[in-house]
Amino acid sequence: MRTWPILLLLLLLPACREDGTQACETIRFEDQPFTVCHFAADDPGLALFHTHADGAPFADFDRLADAVAAGGGELIFAMNAGMYHDDRRPVGLYVEDGQQSARLVTNAGPGNFGLLPNGVFWVDSGGAAHVTETLAFDALAPDVRFATQSGPMLVIDGALHPAFNPDGTSRKRRNGVGLSADGDTLWFAISDAPVNFDTFARLFRDRLGTPDALYLDGVVSRLYAPSLNRDDGGMDMGPIVAIVRTPARNPR
Repeated sequence: MRTWPILLLLLLLPACREDGTQACETIRFEDQPFTVCHFAADDPGLALFHTHADGAPFADFDRLADAVAAGGGELIFAMNAGMYHDDRRPVGLYVEDGQQSARLVTNAGPGNFGLLPNGVFWVDSGGAAHVTETLAFDALAPDVRFATQSGPMLVIDGALHPAFNPDGTSRKRRNGVGLSADGDTLWFAISDAPVNFDTFARLFRDRLGTPDALYLDGVVSRLYAPSLNRDDGGMDMGPIVAIVRTPARNPR
């Protein structure tokens, strides 16, 4: 896997400023606790991270935050961003700064990832984020800067995944990502108590207003949100989605 030094990545990310808006908050939906975070879909600090400069996966938020800080940036948000093998390699498509290290998987398979339809969270070459069902993504064959594949899709064109059951008994901590109907706002959510897929999907559709949303993972779901004094520990992670702020650079 080709790894971009984190300092180079920080230099490539445009400098950006905080607008004073609280990006993350705790909410309740159907009497269940969640934490949700929203950012502009074209936020210039949006990126995916997997492998440290030493060749090993970042695996946890503190290691990533330290690397970002060493490069002169600040990690203001992070969340695990997809399923992975035992060695923490991504299960499906993974692209980091234009470099693909894992291929798109289009066939059904075991586990949540293979529960079709699944999908791809991706950032195009212009910096805009998208959430797209896998076969639709494959047909588009877009030019991407970042991409991570996961599954199942939670919401597809406003409809819940057909396999979900309101009375489903599988309840776990879960995290996911969705895009607003106008394409302007990216929503990340994590359940702060075990919930089933149906409840989690309806959070995105009915509360956050995202017609397309993708499940990222469960059980290992973790959030880094320093604005909430939150830095979740737990199992080592594979891909991580993050928002990085870099200081404004004076023109020469």
